[in-house]
Amino acid sequence: MDPLADLLQGVRAHSAAFCHAILQPPWALRIADGARLALASALRGHAWIVPDHGEPVLLDTGDIAIVKGPDHYTVGDDPATAPDVIVRPGNRLTTLDGTDVTEALRLAPRTSGHSPDGSTTVASGTYQVDGEVSDRLLNVLPDIVVVRRSDGPAPVMDLLAQEVGGEGPGQQIVLDRLLDLALIATLRAWFARPEAHAPGWYLAQGDPLIGPALRLIHDAPAHPWTVASMAGKVGASRATFARRFADLVGEPPLTYLTGWRIALAADLLRRSDLTIDSVARQVGYANAFALSVAFKRVRGVSPSQHRTGVTVNGGLTIHHRQPTVDA
Repeated sequence: MDPLADLLQGVRAHSAAFCHAILQPPWALRIADGARLALASALRGHAWIVPDHGEPVLLDTGDIAIVKGPDHYTVGDDPATAPDVIVRPGNRLTTLDGTDVTEALRLAPRTSGHSPDGSTTVASGTYQVDGEVSDRLLNVLPDIVVVRRSDGPAPVMDLLAQEVGGEGPGQQIVLDRLLDLALIATLRAWFARPEAHAPGWYLAQGDPLIGPALRLIHDAPAHPWTVASMAGKVGASRATFARRFADLVGEPPLTYLTGWRIALAADLLRRSDLTIDSVARQVGYANAFALSVAFKRVRGVSPSQHRTGVTVNGGLTIHHRQPTVDA
C-alpha cells in the first residue's frame, strides 16, 4: 500500500453515523458527538461551520468539509444563530436541556428535520477514529478542511444524496462505502492545493524513486531494511536515494521507517493481547527489549506504559485529552 492508503485503513466507515438533515432558517445544531473526524456537505442551500475557537467557515451548495474533533462546534445558517438542538453520539438529538427529540425530528430513516420542505439540506458522516496510524493523517490536517464543489468529488456526493433516503438491500454498506470515497477524494483534492502544505510523505508518493520506496516500507515494515537495500530496490545509489528521500519526505529513510514501525506497534499494543515480544517481531524488531528501547526513544514511554493509556512525564500521570462537554 501507499502511505495514504495505510493511514486511511483506520478511518474507514463501518456502520457510519450518517445523517441527512433538512433545515429551514434560522437553524443551528450544536455538534457534540465527540467524533475524531466528520465529513459534511451542503447538498442544498448553505451552512456555516462555527468552531468554538477560530473563524467561521461557509459551505456553499456542493462544498465538502472535513472537521477534526473531538472538540465540539456549531453548524448553522448564520454564525450568529444560537443552536437549539444538540447532536450527540449515534446521531441522538436533544434540546439544550437534554430532552431527547430524535424521534420527534425524524422525517425518514437517517433523515431529520422539522419539515421535508426546508431550504437547506446537509449530509454528514462521522468517524470514531482511534489509533496512532490514523493520527499520522489527522495530525497534518487543519481543524477544518473545505473543498469547493468545483474542486471536489461532486459525483460521489450526488450519489450520496440519491442514496441517503433509500432503504434498499445493503443500504448501510452503500452509504459507508460512498462516505469512504467522498473522504478519500476530498483529501486528495485538498492535498493537491498549494495552501494545503501537503506533508512530504504524500508529495513523495509520485516520485519515481521515493514513491516505490515508501510502498516497500508500508508493504513490509518488518523487513530488515537498510538504506542500501531500499536504494537497491528502487535502482539508485545509496547516497542519491538517502539525499532525495530526506529532501522530499523531510526526514531520513530509517527515521521514517522507525516512526512507521512505532505507530504500528502502538496500535497493536492497544488493540490486541499480543505480548510485547510478538508485537516487536511483527513490526521489525528482534525482541521486546529492542522494541522497548526504540519505543521509549521515540515516544518517551515504554510499550507497557503506552498500553495502559497514560503518559508519564516527570513522575506525573497525564490522561489523554477528553472532549469538552455541553449541557
